[in-house]
Formats: sequence, C-alpha cells, structure tokens
Amino acid sequence: MLVAISEVIVGDLGAPLLVAIFLVGALATWMAGIVLSRATDSLDDRLKLGDAFGGVILLAVSGSLPELAITVAAVMQGNLDIAAGNLIGGIAVQTMVLVLCDRAVGGDHPLSYLVGSLIPVLEGALVVVLVAVMLMGTMLPPSAAVAGVSPASIGIVVAWLIGIYLIGRVRRTEPWQVAMPGSQPGRRHRRLPHPMAKHPFARMSTLAVGLIFLAASAVTLVAGVALEATGSALADQAGINGVVFGATILAAATALPEISTGLEAVRLGDHQLAMGDIFGGNAFQLCLFVLADLLAGTPLLPHAGAANAWLGALGIVLTGIYIGTIIVRLERRHAGLGADSILAVLVFAVGMWGLQIVAAGGP
Repeated sequence: MLVAISEVIVGDLGAPLLVAIFLVGALATWMAGIVLSRATDSLDDRLKLGDAFGGVILLAVSGSLPELAITVAAVMQGNLDIAAGNLIGGIAVQTMVLVLCDRAVGGDHPLSYLVGSLIPVLEGALVVVLVAVMLMGTMLPPSAAVAGVSPASIGIVVAWLIGIYLIGRVRRTEPWQVAMPGSQPGRRHRRLPHPMAKHPFARMSTLAVGLIFLAASAVTLVAGVALEATGSALADQAGINGVVFGATILAAATALPEISTGLEAVRLGDHQLAMGDIFGGNAFQLCLFVLADLLAGTPLLPHAGAANAWLGALGIVLTGIYIGTIIVRLERRHAGLGADSILAVLVFAVGMWGLQIVAAGGP
C-alpha cells in the first residue's frame, strides 16, 4: 500500500520537489539509522542475545533495513534493475566508508594497521564468497529457479549462515594466536562496555527501548520507500540507467548510517569493529535476494546483466584490498590515508568509469 501511494504521489512531481523529498528521505535514513543502531545494541545487551542466532539476526536485519525497504519498494514497482543495483553496488559503496574511517583515524598508522585481528579478514572473505555465489547466479537461466527463487539466492543464505557460525566459533574458541605489534583493535563486540561510551538508553525500560527500535525501523522503512520512489523518478527524468543510479546515489544514501557508526567506532578506538561492521553488513545485504525473488515471482540474478556483474567484481576487489592490508600491515599514512584507502579510491573511480561503459553497452 505504501509503495503504491508513493508511486502515485511522485508520479507528477517536478525535479526540484523530487530532489527535496529524496534529500529528506536520506536525512531520515541517516538519523533513524543512528537511533536504530543504538537501540539494537541496547536490546542485544538487555536480552543477553550475545553470539546467539537471534542476536546475529537482530544485528544483521537492523543494519540492513534501508536496503530492505528499497529492495521491497523497487521490486513492487517492477524496478528490478534498481533493486539489484542497490544490493550489489551497495557493497562497493559501503566498503568505501572505510576510506572515511581511515581518514578519521588519528596518529601515524592507517586503520588496517590498527585492526589487530584476523576476524575482519574472515568477515571480508565471507563477503567475497557470497559475491562469487551471486555472480554464478547471474549465469543461471531463469528456468533453474525453484518456486521463483534462484538456487544462487538460496545458496547465498546458506553460505552466510555457515559463515557466521564459523566466525562465531572462531571468536569463542580462539583456535590461533596472532601477534600484531602496535595494533589497537579496541572492543571485540559492541556489547562490551566502553569507558568513553555511554550505555544507550540506560535509564529507559526494555519496553521503551523496544518501542524506540520499532519507531526507528518504521521511519527507516518509510524513508527507504521514499528514496526508491523519488530516486526512480529522478533517474527516469535524467535518463540515468537504473543499475547505475541504484549502485551510486541510492547506495550512497543508504550508506549514511554506516558512515555514522563507523566514525563513532573509530572515535572510540574500536578499529576492529569499524571494519568488521562494514564487512558484516555487506555480507547480509546479499541475503535479501531471496526476498526480492519471492516478491518478484522470478529470480533477479539471471536478469542482473553485465553492469551488476561488474559491480559485484568491483566489490570483491575493494574488499580484497582491505583484507589483504590487514595481513600485510602497511604502517605509513600518506596525506592522511593509508595506501590501501588511496588504492581503493583509485579502483572505485576506475570502477565507476567502467560501469558507465558497461551500462551503456546494454545487458
């Protein structure tokens, strides 16, 4: 209902009003995302979810609500290219949040040097595996679908579940010891107390925090629908390819909450969390293809086209840059950035240039 109403409302609006609504939706997504993150942390602590499956699901879903809203809205309006572009292109854009986090780090060493843990390497490797499964799904014919769902979409969810189980097991058992002199990883989990951070909503009851969580979720979902509807209309008026728009402007708008939480983690010295949160959100985001397939009644991946395949490969390269430098540990910063972030900016720029060429060539 909300999607249909939004489509009718924006249908006859001019570009200035569409831009204004889009910016308001982006601001609402940003502010609601910050509140949602804090409410999630509070509920996780109060309900003692910890590393349990429920806790992992709560954290993953709450962090991906903007992408969920846009995916649902885009699919319901038949804009499958925007839905796929936002999910796949969002990986590359959200990985670029690490450039901002790296810039915010003080001292002489880059973020990847300070991480001091191989857990983000495992989380990044999971992203690479899931994107690879997604790319294989783009090569499957629609006839391979099971009840309208691509086997690759199902495979992404299965691989994600196995991945988070294995990563959680490594956190609990610590099967190896790694020495990274000079590192400053910070907290391993957000649920651990921090001397500089106030406990979110400490004076409120669990019921009140739960209501705040629901309210922030509702605002995020409504804002996501507004972003998709106005964004789709703007893309049509400007003649912008849906994949390109979904992978750039729309993905940047939905990445605003990650920018806030990432910069806050760096400010608190939680360097491991800053990088791990980005990789964790990217991994779960691809699981939304199952929902998109179910809503569309047809698998999205076989219709993704070359542009989305290009975006997926770009996401792998950017992720690989950061997980590689966590291991290599480059010590110096240049113009306030680590060499990995500088390389990521260059690769992203080339990737966006290539995306224009690929998208112009058709699927």
